[in-house]
Amino acid sequence: MPQAQKKMADSIDSKLQIVMFPWLAFGHLIPFLSLSNELAKKGHRISFLLPKNAEIKLQNFNLYPNLITFHTLKIPHIHGLPYGAETTADVPRSLETLLATAMDELSDEIKSFLRNLKPHFVFFDFAHWVPEIATEIGGIKTLCYKIVCPATSAYSLVRSPEKSVFMASTAAEKVRPPPGYPSNTVVLHEHEAKLLEFLFQEYGKGVTIYERLSKGMTLCDAIALKTCREIEGTFGDYLATQFKKPVLYTGPVLPDPEKGPLEEHGLSNWLEKFEPGSVVFCAFGSQLILEKKQFQELVLGLELTGLPFLLVVKPPEGTKSVEEALPEGFKERVQEKGLILDCWVPQLKILTHKSVGCFVSHCGYGSMWESLALCDCQLVLLPSANDQTLSSRLMEQDLKVGVEVKKDENGWFSKESLCKAVKCVMDKDSQVGCLVKENHRKWKEVLSSPGFMSNYIDSFIQNLHELLVK
Repeated sequence: MPQAQKKMADSIDSKLQIVMFPWLAFGHLIPFLSLSNELAKKGHRISFLLPKNAEIKLQNFNLYPNLITFHTLKIPHIHGLPYGAETTADVPRSLETLLATAMDELSDEIKSFLRNLKPHFVFFDFAHWVPEIATEIGGIKTLCYKIVCPATSAYSLVRSPEKSVFMASTAAEKVRPPPGYPSNTVVLHEHEAKLLEFLFQEYGKGVTIYERLSKGMTLCDAIALKTCREIEGTFGDYLATQFKKPVLYTGPVLPDPEKGPLEEHGLSNWLEKFEPGSVVFCAFGSQLILEKKQFQELVLGLELTGLPFLLVVKPPEGTKSVEEALPEGFKERVQEKGLILDCWVPQLKILTHKSVGCFVSHCGYGSMWESLALCDCQLVLLPSANDQTLSSRLMEQDLKVGVEVKKDENGWFSKESLCKAVKCVMDKDSQVGCLVKENHRKWKEVLSSPGFMSNYIDSFIQNLHELLVK
């Protein structure tokens, strides 16, 4: 056997030592831990860096504690950051930049940890300085793991880094895709240009979000995408060309559907009151807080459908509770037909309940995959952020598995536009409803076929071994 082939064969048989260092947000920590579980299932050893409070909350999600070791980080206190703040769940969005500064101040501690451990790989996302540390130590490969829609990176990060150039551009120029971008449908509209302005906000001391993300992708040894080639391969190929490095696919890395009754908040008893496939379930993730006017349009739009609905949403801006923000007379009109909660719920259990027939989603990447691969609901898409909007366009325009709620030029939706989108997918005589239902069925069949997900993990691990040999 030639020396190179023997080296490769020996490498594939060996177990990897990997350090995970995700951004300090549960929307990042959880996907990194899900991937860690898949790698540990194959016998690889993981050192997972995270704050103390996050460790407490995520312990039960560590399925292989003998192979996945949590290493807790003490988040430095930064002036202006609330004492004890460790993740984005502890701070308003306006203070996330201070949390990023705190994370950056961990660089010496991370360097010392890596020098002592000497892992094969470090997986990171927002800590753009990790590749430089790994190079300085030597013998450690770095992998930038993207847990958002790849179109977001392709659309947002392959453009001029100059804030002055961007801000002086017209709306049409701001949303124009970069040269060679592989889609004319997964794009932003002119009135959505402001969604890109976040790229040039400071996110950490002296660094913008654009600089943080693009530098990490430029300096790492490889980029990994939490998706599959069948759905987003064209965007992965584009990133590989633009950043001139390997792009690996982990597959969607989906959770196993939870078994057992839906006991939280009496949800099972409430859902059982309604006909199969009749309930509209609406959820916007843990971060989104609506303005009061939009919240009221949302609940009035759900009422207008005439269908029973379950809404999980944070209290709107400037209010202490959901109840105080409800429109006058709403509770009396809706009564038992509508249930509104402002707390955590087991989303996947709800999506797979026989009474639920429609999911109104903010198109967060995790929710996108759960709805596409693990449930049979009709999908209504109501994105707010840049990445969510591109995910929504992928779902509606490319895959044709859902319907996006129309918004006006100010980015506002009305109760009528929400109701229209829900009716469009729920009315049995709707041609659009039949089309998206059939397309959803086909994609679910592909994604849930035997071996589909595990084959992606196996290929990903082989790709990691190949990177080591290079």
